[in-house]
Amino acid sequence: MIRQTALALALAGLSFMMTVIWGGPLLRILRHFKIGKIIRVEEPGHHGIKMGTPTMGGVMFILPVLLLSGLLNAAALIGAAVISGTGRSILVPMIVMVGYAILGAADDWEGIRGKRKGEGMRARTKFAFQVVLALGTAWVLKYILDVPDAFFPGLNFEVELGWWYVPIAAFIIVSESNAVNFTDGLDGLAGLISATAIAAFGGIALIQEQVFIARFCFTLVGALFGFLWFNVHPAELFMGDTGSLALGAVLATVALMTGQWPMLLIIGIIPLSEMLSVVIQIGYFKLTKGKRFFKMAPIHLHFELLGWSETQVVQRFWLIGLMAALIGIGLSQV
Repeated sequence: MIRQTALALALAGLSFMMTVIWGGPLLRILRHFKIGKIIRVEEPGHHGIKMGTPTMGGVMFILPVLLLSGLLNAAALIGAAVISGTGRSILVPMIVMVGYAILGAADDWEGIRGKRKGEGMRARTKFAFQVVLALGTAWVLKYILDVPDAFFPGLNFEVELGWWYVPIAAFIIVSESNAVNFTDGLDGLAGLISATAIAAFGGIALIQEQVFIARFCFTLVGALFGFLWFNVHPAELFMGDTGSLALGAVLATVALMTGQWPMLLIIGIIPLSEMLSVVIQIGYFKLTKGKRFFKMAPIHLHFELLGWSETQVVQRFWLIGLMAALIGIGLSQV
């Protein structure tokens, strides 16, 4: 256990250094091709200075994670571990990351250079692709990897869901993907929140002795810290949908693989709140024919309009996310 923990932390350090080193060249490439952020007109006024900041920065942390995870698990992936199912488990979050990153990149590109400049891919189209990817992932988790259906605090046994597992798991993946996407709106917010939640599930995986998943989680956390080197206020680049959709889907997938996905309600409290604020805002707007429940949604914009500075929102939300992660880890062991 101690040895595996040390290795996982070492991988985090290595991925951090790799991401920071190649972050500078990537920034120059994005600036050269003018792949910049387009700011919504209705966002708080000071967000206007972010116009043109390089986006699609999710590539910065995705590539180092894929490279390190692929190299470290190459022997297991092509060897006897494939038969046992231990080594191949790492393929699932890697494929999920790539699939949702490609979808997010297509959305980012459509919003920057496509016919729907400033808007991105049509919501229905993007949602349809998310559902297809999620259903495929859920089916693999259930019928190929045979992951635990669900563990709940206070119950010392696995709760069997039967065929219901696939639609439930798919719903969790799509929801978490969009929730992290909604969270991505302030400098450093989505990266900090995602890194904290993924580290929490990496810790749970270590406790369960799922070392391949734990290594992947901490490798991703290190890469996210490297990305945050460039993304903290004032941000030099944004992750875009390329990063946020992939992060949310991977977070959900890792949670499902541990069987502790109910803890997402606690560990992922900030993305959950961001998503619920959008649902509440839209529902209230329609019911009241034009009135708003929040000053603006997602909820981090509401607090900005209340007078909190951007750094205050990010730091306070992260403190809540950190405490929620600690509580979630504790409850997962009850």
